[in-house]
Amino acid sequence: MTNRLRELRKAKGLTQTQLAELSNIPQPNISEYESGARNLDLMTLAVAKRLAKALGTTPDKLTD
Repeated sequence: MTNRLRELRKAKGLTQTQLAELSNIPQPNISEYESGARNLDLMTLAVAKRLAKALGTTPDKLTD
């Protein structure tokens, strides 16, 4: 589940820093979501929506 965010980001050809800039979410947080240090299932809907928008997907696809 944690690798889904990484997969989507890499499929878009984005670095964590670029995704952070597009989503207005700090890069360390993105790193923690991708590594499993932060649980994707517990992220707020607002965070999920910003990440999904930046990746051109929907929030539910972040945890598929």
